[in-house]
Amino acid sequence: MEAIIHGIILAFGLILPLGVQNVFVFSQGATQPYLYKALPAAITAAISDTLLILLAVLGLSLLVLQFAWLRFVLMMIGIIFLLYMGGMIWKSEGTTTNENKALSFRQQILFALSVSLLNPHAILDTVGVIGTSAITYSGLDQVLFTVACISVSWAWFLGLIVAGNQIKKLNSIQFMHIFHKGSALFIWGTAVYLLFGLIE
Repeated sequence: MEAIIHGIILAFGLILPLGVQNVFVFSQGATQPYLYKALPAAITAAISDTLLILLAVLGLSLLVLQFAWLRFVLMMIGIIFLLYMGGMIWKSEGTTTNENKALSFRQQILFALSVSLLNPHAILDTVGVIGTSAITYSGLDQVLFTVACISVSWAWFLGLIVAGNQIKKLNSIQFMHIFHKGSALFIWGTAVYLLFGLIE
């Protein structure tokens, strides 16, 4: 029970802060004409988190962090994707009734993967926090800890598209317009922040 509670609290602590991943998944819930059409974004983000958590617990992701050139390449790819995604969101009209403005199945998966797996901060947080905490457990307790972390991730991302869908029902085009512009600026800001970190 201790391992489960620890996993839940830890996962919530990492996933709650506003981030590009959360903004993107929420925006799909608010933009897609039907709730089920936002599932690709939520499921891809959850699967990506599941992969990172499993790698962190198994210690395999530590190998990636040992190669400076690989980190550089991942960060550059991540920055480019963030800049592109910010542009896509900025150009949207902010209306939830025009299906043509919603991202396609393929675009949702691509963007969700980019903000989940190409975000150095997400990798470092997962390895540094969840990976380190998992070491304190063994056997069944470690399995329960891992399952708890993964469960929180799935519940959170599915909850985000539901929340976005509820916001859409307010039918406030002006609100969605402001939300999209704000989301784009936040995503661009994250890309610039990563770029400066890379230069330093």
